[in-house]
Amino acid sequence: MTHDLPRIVLDTNAWLDLLLFEDPRLAVLGAALHDGDVAAVVNAACLAEWQRVLQYPRLQLDLDRRLLLSQAFDTLTCLLADGSMREPEPLPRCRDRDDQKFVQLAFDSGARWLVSRDREVLALGRRTARAGWFEIVTPQAWSLTGALR
Repeated sequence: MTHDLPRIVLDTNAWLDLLLFEDPRLAVLGAALHDGDVAAVVNAACLAEWQRVLQYPRLQLDLDRRLLLSQAFDTLTCLLADGSMREPEPLPRCRDRDDQKFVQLAFDSGARWLVSRDREVLALGRRTARAGWFEIVTPQAWSLTGALR
C-alpha cells in the first residue's frame, strides 16, 4: 500500500455488499479499490469480525466460497498494526460496541472515509467531519462524492 493514497475503512456490511452480494451501487467503490485509487485499511479486530461473519449459517457459504471471499478481502485491504498513528482524541461513541472498532480504526489510521450503512454509525459523521478527522458516508454516497475528490 502506498502511503500517499487516501485511506478508507469499510464496515463489515459494506464489505459483504461489495464482495458477496456484488451490489452494483458499490461498483465505483469496488473499481477504486481494485485500481488502487484508495487504500482500504483493516486491523486485527475488523479482520476477525469479517472472518466470523463469513461463518454465519444464514449466509450459507461453503468453505470454497468463504476462502474466495477471504482472498478477495485480503487482496483489497492492508492490515495495520493496532495502535494509533495520531494523538488520542475523545471520539464519538457508537451505541453498538461492535461498531466502535470501525470508528476507532478510521481515526487511528488517518482514513479519509468510513463507509457504512449503519444509521447509528452514519449519525456520528457530522461530529467526525466537523473535527476534521474523517467523513462517515454510505457506500452509495462515497461513489457519488468520494470518487470525485
